[in-house]
Amino acid sequence: MKYEGVLTKMPTEFGNPIQYYLVFESSFLNLNQVLSKTITIQLTGFQCLNCGKNKKIYRQGFCYDCFYSSPAVGDWIMKPELSTAHLGIADRDLDYESKVQLQPHIVYLALSSEVKVGVTRKTQMPTRWIDQGAEKAIAIVEVPNRYLAGITEVALKDHFSDKTNWRKMLTNDIVHTDLIQEKIKVQDLLPQEVQEYFYSEKNDLYEMHYPVLQYPKKINSLSLEKTPTFTGTLLGIKGQYLIFEDGTVFNVRSSEGSVVSIDL
Repeated sequence: MKYEGVLTKMPTEFGNPIQYYLVFESSFLNLNQVLSKTITIQLTGFQCLNCGKNKKIYRQGFCYDCFYSSPAVGDWIMKPELSTAHLGIADRDLDYESKVQLQPHIVYLALSSEVKVGVTRKTQMPTRWIDQGAEKAIAIVEVPNRYLAGITEVALKDHFSDKTNWRKMLTNDIVHTDLIQEKIKVQDLLPQEVQEYFYSEKNDLYEMHYPVLQYPKKINSLSLEKTPTFTGTLLGIKGQYLIFEDGTVFNVRSSEGSVVSIDL
């Protein structure tokens, strides 16, 4: 069978194991159903996720022009502490930024390689943790806007990483830690204006189980720009990565905007 279209972040369904999908304009593929099968991925072009033009992708699925003009990729996306919608100040488009920034946000601890701190909109739980390949996650605070979540993350960066070591995540080299105990320790580290939002009574621990038949010992990252055609046997999906039998891993999310043909 052949599937063709523009790559976008894989939608997921929380379950045991997590279900992964590739969704194209006129078709979709449940990747769990093709584990242990041979897949060929071929790069055939590009399509900016914002303007839809056949232009080379710069970052996050956007062409160069759109990356520096669209409100969907402002600096506050990666650095929530730069959010200003709560002050009525626009970065690129106040209407858009208000919709995204002025809603409940969660600051969390997650275990994907070692303990990391992160920020997500409440509506993105547990999707955000799945996309990072986290084995476990726990919410620390729920705040009413992105700015408060951002300054909380900054305060905790001195004590926890804010990045996932993707190589360790994909080889399942994880430092197992009691996240509930780690959460208890952070209360005194929170900014004063966030203290009231601490989840003191709530210790819901999320656990994620990924469809991985075998973890690789060593990995090699696939770039479709360097290798436009790749064939391999799919042995697992974790985070936003496809894991193949020969140790090749393919980050679907970092390849957003690539037009591909997939043969099974």
